[in-house]
Amino acid sequence: MSLHKSIKINILYEDNHLLVVEKPVNVPVQKDSSNDIDMLTLLKEDLKVRYNKPGNVYLGLVHRLDRPVGGVMVFAKTSKAASRLSDQVRTRGLGKTYVAVVHGKLDSRKGRLENYLLKDEKANRVSIVSPEVKGAKQAILDFYVIGEAKGFTLVKIDLHTGRSHQIRVQFSHIGHPLYGDQRYGNKVNKVGQQIALWSYGIGFKHPTTGEELEFLCKPPDLEPWNWFGEVSDKISNTGCIT
Repeated sequence: MSLHKSIKINILYEDNHLLVVEKPVNVPVQKDSSNDIDMLTLLKEDLKVRYNKPGNVYLGLVHRLDRPVGGVMVFAKTSKAASRLSDQVRTRGLGKTYVAVVHGKLDSRKGRLENYLLKDEKANRVSIVSPEVKGAKQAILDFYVIGEAKGFTLVKIDLHTGRSHQIRVQFSHIGHPLYGDQRYGNKVNKVGQQIALWSYGIGFKHPTTGEELEFLCKPPDLEPWNWFGEVSDKISNTGCIT
């Protein structure tokens, strides 16, 4: 599917209830202060055209990705599907797997990061704080090292809580900021580098049939991803959606 000049969105799956797509990098999920075209607007316009729908088209936002992050996303085409998928997000029944390239070599081949995060909405910046701080939210992820090259490490991440900027903040906190992250790794990254964080997989129960679904979407064949060979082969050796 191609919309708005050069923006192309690949549809990975679609039925009457779901729309699963590959989000391009640097496209906001929903309208923000930049007023740049966003995923919700693009997809609603496409549904309206393809199905010749009059009036407004419903499309429910179930989860989010940071603007610079690409990869697999699921949207709901009905309010019932949106509600049931949102319940799975709340109860951690919707599994999310990411891949990222981080600076340096990690001490452990696998591990868990647990922190409490606080977001400054005005500055759009997240900090790690004490659990007692008002508004702090628990953030948990598991990581697995799946490759090393050129002083960087490729990690697979199973996300247990979907906090804003979670992966970026937690890896920066342990001294391994993400490649290209200008916000939480500005001391080691160069201006203009694209952040190496990708939504690789989503697993959940179909909101009406209950069928277990899994959708995978590998990162582009570009630096720094291609430093590590075939990323999807490396990921499959560690398993995927949890």
